[in-house]
Amino acid sequence: MKLRFDPVLLLALPAAIYMVIVFAIPVVVLVARGFMGADGFTLSNYSSFLSEPFNWVVIGNTLRVAFWTTVVCLALGYPTAVALARSKGAVQVAMLIAIILPLSVGVVVKTFAWQIVLRRDGIVAAILVATGVWDEPKLLLFTEHGLVMGAANVFLPFMILPIYSVLKLADPNLQDAAATLGAPPVFRFFNVALPLAMPGIVGGVSIVFSLATSMYVIPSLLIGDRFQTLATLTGRAFLLMRNEALGATTATILLFLAVAIVACSALLSRGKGDSR
Repeated sequence: MKLRFDPVLLLALPAAIYMVIVFAIPVVVLVARGFMGADGFTLSNYSSFLSEPFNWVVIGNTLRVAFWTTVVCLALGYPTAVALARSKGAVQVAMLIAIILPLSVGVVVKTFAWQIVLRRDGIVAAILVATGVWDEPKLLLFTEHGLVMGAANVFLPFMILPIYSVLKLADPNLQDAAATLGAPPVFRFFNVALPLAMPGIVGGVSIVFSLATSMYVIPSLLIGDRFQTLATLTGRAFLLMRNEALGATTATILLFLAVAIVACSALLSRGKGDSR
C-alpha cells in the first residue's frame, strides 16, 4: 500500500527539530559517555557500578519509593477521577481548578511546605495522635514514609487526569445496565468499572512511576543525603563528586527504567484494547 505524505505533518517539524536538539542529542551524548573509558568503548562502568552492594540498595530505594508513591496516588486518584467524571457544572469546574492549580506551584515551594507539615509538631503528627494511631508525636520528616507522602502530593494530578479523561468518554449507563441484570456492586466494579478505566489507570501509573523514579528535589529536601536514589546519586556524581562516568552510568540506568515502564504500559494498554 502506497503511503501518502500529509502536509499537515509539517506543522510538527519545528517541535521535532527543537526536541532533537535539546533532548535527543544531549541524551545520546550522556548515554555514550557511560560506555566510554580511557581505551574507548567499555562496559566497565556498568560492571563496577552493579558489583557494589550499595548501588543495589540505591536501585531498591528508587523502585520502592516509586512503587509506594504510585500506589498512594492510585488509591487517592481513582475515586477522585470517578467523582470528577460524574460531577457536572460548577462542581466539576471547582474540582478541576483544585486539581490543576497546584501544578502551577513550584516543586520546591510545595516540598518546603511539606517540611512544615511533616515536623514533630506538624498537622500529620497531630492527626495521627488525635486518632489514636500514635501515642505521642513523631518526626515524619527525613523518613521514607514522609518522602512517599510528599511525592504523592506532588504527583497526584498526573494520576487523576489520565483516569478522568478515559472515564469522561465512558458510557455512565453501563453500570446501571449491569445492576438491572442483577450484578452485585463488587462484580460491577471488577467487570465493568475497572476495565473501562484501565487505559487511564495504565497511563497514570506509567506517568507517576516514571516521575517518581527520576525525582531529585523532593528526596533531597524531605529525606536528605542519607537516603540515596538513582536520581540523587546522579546529581551527586555530577555536582559534588565530579565523576561524569558514574553520573552517566546512573542516568542511563534511570533512563532504561523509564523506557521499560513506558514500553510495558504501552504493551499492557494494547493488550487490554485487543481483549475488548
